Amino acid sequence: MTASITRCLRSASLLIWLIACAALPAWADSISATRSEAELLDGQLAVSTRFDIKLTPGLSDALTQGVALPFRLEFELTRPRSTAYLLDVKEWFEPHAELHFKIAYQSLTSRYRVSIGSLSRYYATQAEALSALGAIHGWRVLEAGTLSGVPADKVKGRVRLMLDIGQLPKPFQLNALGSADWSLGSGWIDLNVKEGG
Repeated sequence: MTASITRCLRSASLLIWLIACAALPAWADSISATRSEAELLDGQLAVSTRFDIKLTPGLSDALTQGVALPFRLEFELTRPRSTAYLLDVKEWFEPHAELHFKIAYQSLTSRYRVSIGSLSRYYATQAEALSALGAIHGWRVLEAGTLSGVPADKVKGRVRLMLDIGQLPKPFQLNALGSADWSLGSGWIDLNVKEGG
């Protein structure tokens, strides 16, 4: 009798844990795209994106305490399928292009710094700095000529912006694993592709 009750409790606990894990991505999505488009120019895509980002309380606290938060913007070509497949093989199924952003709070000046690679810009408020994360215009994501002769209506691609947990300082990487407070991403967003002028 006791063994069957224990098994039932384990099954119920497992079911609750699985439901919580399934619901985690829905809770964690606090990045939404306000712009996601691409122009087909000279056989390559020029991607333009903008995102609305809401930090969780834990991330906002970490940022104001001096932890720089790294973000990664990824692009993936999905059509034409043959070209997308060749890019997948070439990149070992990694994204076809990516950009790295970082937001940091400067306590001495009470300003926020957003960096893309080695380029930085300062903002007076957290809201202004967050609006700069993932905001890009005319990002050339493929080599010139990759899509030569392919009409824009046959080209599809997608982007996503996420907190890059692997680039956090090591102690925060451990905290971030399995924590809804440190899980932040947009999920894949389809690009609106048009012919360039």
